[in-house]
Amino acid sequence: MPPDADSAISDDVLLARYVRGDRAAARDLTARLLPRVYGHAMRLLGDATEAEDAAQEAMLRLWRTAPDWRPGQAQISTWLYRVTANLCMDRLRKRRPLGLDQIAEPEDPAPGVVQHMQDRMRFDALQEALDALPDRQRQAVVLRHIEGLSNPEIAQVMDIGLRAVESLTARGKRALRDLLVRRRAELGYEDERTG
Repeated sequence: MPPDADSAISDDVLLARYVRGDRAAARDLTARLLPRVYGHAMRLLGDATEAEDAAQEAMLRLWRTAPDWRPGQAQISTWLYRVTANLCMDRLRKRRPLGLDQIAEPEDPAPGVVQHMQDRMRFDALQEALDALPDRQRQAVVLRHIEGLSNPEIAQVMDIGLRAVESLTARGKRALRDLLVRRRAELGYEDERTG
């Protein structure tokens, strides 16, 4: 099969093939969905180990649900985002908030590179600001502005109405701006209003 043919096969078709015992379909679907699920969990949790556990649990739930899956009822990716978000929210409720100084820094493959350090500082500042948001605002902002989901998809994932999505994303975005604007110079952003 040509390389582009795999991407043309829908998630529903791959899941149906998995149910019939096609191991290649399971590998293809995992390769397609797991990075997105892990990225979503990482953004919500801010912890790689917990995000990996949540992503794996979400995928396990997909495999358990597969025999009963009804194509067309929902998009598999949307369903997975919702399951992942629920797993993450459960983890957030159970754990005590950690400060950034308690989270181990990942190894830097190129120590001393100014751009890498600045990118890392910006990522940490964004994650810290996201962590400061109420859980539902964080979830809505991550789904909309980082994962790129539409408002109707977010409403489906979060099981809320469109107006609630709009309100949560607007309030979350405003809160992020307020948290990060004070750090513009520290993060290497020039203030366009000066000079």
